[in-house]
Amino acid sequence: MRWVHRVGCSIIVMALLLTITGCWSSREIEDLSVYLGLGIDTPRETPLEKYLTKEGAEYPKQNNITATVQIAPGNVKSTKSAEEGSNTSDKSSYSNEQLTGDSLLQIFRHFALLRDRPLIGHHLKVIVISKDVAKKYRLDQLLDFVLRDNDIRLNCLVLLSHERALDVLTLKDQSQIPAFYLTGMVNNSYLINKILEPMTLAKLDAKLKAGSSFLLQNVISFDGDDKFSGAGIFSGKTTKYIGALSQTDLEGLAWINLQSRGGIVKTYNKEGYTVVYETKKNKTTITPTVRGQDISFHVNVESEGWLMEDWIIPETEEKGAYLKELEKDFADIAEQQIEQVLHKLQRTYKVDVADFGEVLRIKEPKVWKQVKDNWDEVFSESKITYKVKVKVTSRGSSTK
Repeated sequence: MRWVHRVGCSIIVMALLLTITGCWSSREIEDLSVYLGLGIDTPRETPLEKYLTKEGAEYPKQNNITATVQIAPGNVKSTKSAEEGSNTSDKSSYSNEQLTGDSLLQIFRHFALLRDRPLIGHHLKVIVISKDVAKKYRLDQLLDFVLRDNDIRLNCLVLLSHERALDVLTLKDQSQIPAFYLTGMVNNSYLINKILEPMTLAKLDAKLKAGSSFLLQNVISFDGDDKFSGAGIFSGKTTKYIGALSQTDLEGLAWINLQSRGGIVKTYNKEGYTVVYETKKNKTTITPTVRGQDISFHVNVESEGWLMEDWIIPETEEKGAYLKELEKDFADIAEQQIEQVLHKLQRTYKVDVADFGEVLRIKEPKVWKQVKDNWDEVFSESKITYKVKVKVTSRGSSTK
């Protein structure tokens, strides 16, 4: 029976070996070019591309877009960069490389002619699209390959730039990786209401398929520094860029949206001194009303926060009539911000990017089915009223 025991142990050992074998299709990360950022711009051929065209090494294509890929540290190309004057250097923590064409997939495959390591998009963090190319082409056209590619994860952040995407993906501080820098900035939304909820590829794909209008956070670049500044508006029907919201517009939109984000409201008291209120807790209720063919909404906002700055000299007691007056001033400013953004959405651009349609879909599903195909037009004609109530719950740690 001893031989039976030995055979049994051998079978068990062989079975265990099969379970701990490596993946047959694995590729070492050192042999790959992991790209973290993708930029899409209007066409501008690199010096190398112009030289290849001159030498007859071009291939059939139309120069519709220029794509920038940001290669991760440790995967920077060892040979000369594809673009003269790019960021590749011994001190740089990333490399931006560009090619021009009319197909993102074809552009990506042609990088194999310039690099000793193939591109891989498993860790793509951010896509930056320039305003100029978004005005010319539909967003579902520009991102069709990206949404189909299994290598790219759907939690990738999508941003807009009023300038060239390449500029946004280039930082003065070479120790910073722009793709990580941009995704990190989004996390500051709890401090300020001028930062939108992240628009990931998953959310964007849902907007595109639903035919809903939407916003993309705008990022600008100056002298190698990036900054979020307002947002771009995209039409649900054309999926093209049609206009912009300012930073103040985003503050007004933050009062309407159901997401609770940080923010401040600044006013001036009767003496002209600066007074600042910081929101700590917001509750927004949007109530739709349907009467025949008429659809209206009422937005009710209740905000609680702290009085964090008061420049009045000499100091006065921040309570009673003085505090009530400040609360009314803060509420009036919030209502002015709401009025400003609603005027732009309903009169200037005639699109709903404030999710009023989503509220109607949830609370009046039968009505929504009747109007969803031309909702932006219906929204632009809908009456919207609003009321903001502000309550100062703390005056900070000031002692009097």
